[in-house]
Amino acid sequence: MLLHENDKRWTQTQLVVFFVLFLLAVPEFNPIQMLYHTFSTLQPWQVGSFCLLMMVTIFLSDAPHLLYVAIRIFFHSILSIFFDKVEIIGAYQNIPPQGPVIFCINHANQFMDAVMVLCTLRNHRPISYLMAEASWKRRIIGDFARALQVIPVKRAQDEARKGNGRVELVLEKNQEQDEQQQDKDDNQSITQQLTLQGHQGTQFTQHTKVGDKIRLEGMAYAAKIVHIESDTCLHLAWDSPTTPPLHTRLQYDILPQVPLQVVFEKVLDRLALQGAVGIFPEGGSHDRTDLLPLKIGISLLAYQALDTHGLRVPIIPVGLSYFHAHRWRGRAVVEYGKPVYVDPSTLPQFQQGGAARHHVCQAFLSQVEDAMRSVLVQSPDYETLQLLHTARRLYQRPEQLLTQEKQDLARRFTVGYQRFVQQMAEHPDAMPPEWMDLQRRLKEYANELKELGLKDYQVNMLVASEDEEKESSTLYVGLQWLYAVVHLVVLLMIAAVPTLLLNLPVGVLAGLYSERRRQKALQKSKVKVHGYDVMLTEKVVFCMVMVPTLWFIYFLILRFGTNLEGPTVSLIMLSLPVFSYIGIIVAKAGMVGWNDLRPHLMRLFPTTRPRLKALPATREALQKDLRAFIKRIGPELGDLYYEKEVDWAAVQEKYRRSKEESSVAEMPLDKKEQ
Repeated sequence: MLLHENDKRWTQTQLVVFFVLFLLAVPEFNPIQMLYHTFSTLQPWQVGSFCLLMMVTIFLSDAPHLLYVAIRIFFHSILSIFFDKVEIIGAYQNIPPQGPVIFCINHANQFMDAVMVLCTLRNHRPISYLMAEASWKRRIIGDFARALQVIPVKRAQDEARKGNGRVELVLEKNQEQDEQQQDKDDNQSITQQLTLQGHQGTQFTQHTKVGDKIRLEGMAYAAKIVHIESDTCLHLAWDSPTTPPLHTRLQYDILPQVPLQVVFEKVLDRLALQGAVGIFPEGGSHDRTDLLPLKIGISLLAYQALDTHGLRVPIIPVGLSYFHAHRWRGRAVVEYGKPVYVDPSTLPQFQQGGAARHHVCQAFLSQVEDAMRSVLVQSPDYETLQLLHTARRLYQRPEQLLTQEKQDLARRFTVGYQRFVQQMAEHPDAMPPEWMDLQRRLKEYANELKELGLKDYQVNMLVASEDEEKESSTLYVGLQWLYAVVHLVVLLMIAAVPTLLLNLPVGVLAGLYSERRRQKALQKSKVKVHGYDVMLTEKVVFCMVMVPTLWFIYFLILRFGTNLEGPTVSLIMLSLPVFSYIGIIVAKAGMVGWNDLRPHLMRLFPTTRPRLKALPATREALQKDLRAFIKRIGPELGDLYYEKEVDWAAVQEKYRRSKEESSVAEMPLDKKEQ
C-alpha cells in the first residue's frame, strides 16, 4: 500500500508539471499571455512585480515551515546522490502520526544521522534535534542547524582540560551503600564508590568541584566527583560496567559540570507543543560496532515531561545501519522500533530525588538501551561482525530476502553468537570440537574473497558461468562476453564527460579533505576506532561549497570565454545538475558491470584461475558444515532458533540481566558485602 500511495503521488506530480509546461509552451493557452491580450495597457514588469511581492509575503508569513521543507528537499537530493539505497523499516508501524515523541538515535555517521531521520520520518513531520554547541557554531552545518531550530547543548567533553600530575584509583574500605545494594537486588548497574589519589602535584581543591567528572587516560567513560577531601584525594561514583583500572598511575582529564536545565526547558516546551525531538544519547558520533554508554539525560527528559506537563512521551528507538558509509554510493538501513514509555507508577520515586530518582532513571535508561539494541546489528568488534555477516550470507536461503528479513537474520546471528560465547565461558568443557575449525574456515573464506576482490554472491555466478559454458555453444558464450564488454564500454563513455568535468575534480578533493578531517577527529576522540564516522559528513560539506564554486567557474568561462548567447549559457548552467547526477548513476552502473565482469576476466590468468575454480567447492562445503553446526546448537538458543518473530527488546533485556547477574556472581565476597 505504501508503494501504491507513493506511485500515485508521483503520478499526480508528473501530471501537474507537464500541464504547467503545456500552458507555458502554447501561447493560446498561456494565462499570462491571455491577460496581456485582454488588458493591453498591462506591462510584464507590473505582473512580475506583483507576483514577486506576493511570493515574498507568503514566504514571510510561514518562513520557518517553508525553510524546513526546502531544506528537507535539499537533503533528499543529497541522500540520492551520496547513497545508492536507503531502506526504511517500521516507520509507518511505529511512528505516531501526531503528538509529542522523542526519537532515540544511535550516532554512527556524525551529521548524516540527523539527515537520515529527517528525510525518512512518516508524513514528513518536523523534527528538532539536540546538537553539540561546538558543532552548532560551525559554518554551513551550524547554518542548517539554526534553520531547523536545533537546540545547542554544551558538552562536558568539549570543555575538557588536562589535569595536573597523575592519579590512582583505589577501592574505598568499609563503605555502606544502600543504593548500591538496591541496584544489586534489582540487577541494575552497580555503582562503586572509588577513591582517587593524586600524585606529582595534583590540586583537586583548586581545579575541581563536586559534580565535575574525571576521565582517565585511555578511557571514554568519565566518573562523577561526589566529594573532595584535599588536593590529593577525592571520591568518585563509578557506575559504568567498564572495569576501573585500579592501582595504576594515569594521566587524566577534568570535565566540568555543565548545567542543562535551560536545554531541558526548551525540549519540554517542544514536546508540550506536540513536537518531535531527536536525541543521540551516546553523545558524540563513533565508528564502533557497539553502542557507547548512554547518557542519562534521555531518562530525565522523559520523567520531567510526565512530571511537568503530564505527557507520557513515546521514546522511539531508531537504528541506523550503514554499509560502506564513508564511501560514495553506500547503503543505509533506517529501522524504527517499538516505542518505550515511562511507567507512571515510578513517578513518585522520581519526585523524591536523590538515590530514588537515580535508581528509576537508570532502570528506564536500561529499557531505552534494550530498545535501541533491538533495532541494531552489533558485535564486540569489527572482525567479529564481518565474520557473522559472512556466516549469515552462507546460511540464508537462495531466494532474495526483504530488508527486514535480512536485519532479523543478522540479529539472530549476532545475538546467538553472544549467547553461545557466554555459554561456552560458563561451561568450557561443553564447547563443540568443530567450533574453532569453523571460525578458522570462515575467516579464510572471507580473506580469500577479499584478496580476489570478490563478493560472496559472485561465487555462485562462477558456478552458473561454468554450467553455461558446458551447456552452450562457444558462439553463444562469446556473444555474451561481447555484450557484457560493449555494455560496459557504452556506460563508461556516457559517464565519461560529466564525470571528468563535473564530478571527478570535486570528488577527488573531497576525498582528500575528508581523510584529513578523519585523522584530526581520530586524534581528538577517545571513542573512535578509525574515524570513518566523520568522513561522509565532511565530504557533503565540502561538496556543498565546491560544487557551486566549480559551476560558477564554468559559467565565467562560458560567459566571457565563448561567443555563446545568454540564453544558451543559462540552459547549459541549468543542465549541469542533471548531467552531474546522470554521471553519478551511470558511473555506478558501470562499476556494477565491471564487478560482474571481473571474475570472468580473472579466469583468464593462470595465477588466479585455480583459486577461482576452487571457490565454489569451498563455499559449498563451508555452507553445509555451517548449517549442520547451527542445526546442532540451535535448540540451545531457544527462541532465536524456533520463533518466527522475535521480540528483540525482550531478548536484549534478558541478555543484559543475565550479564549483570554473572558480573555480580563473579564479584569478590568482600565487595559484595560492602
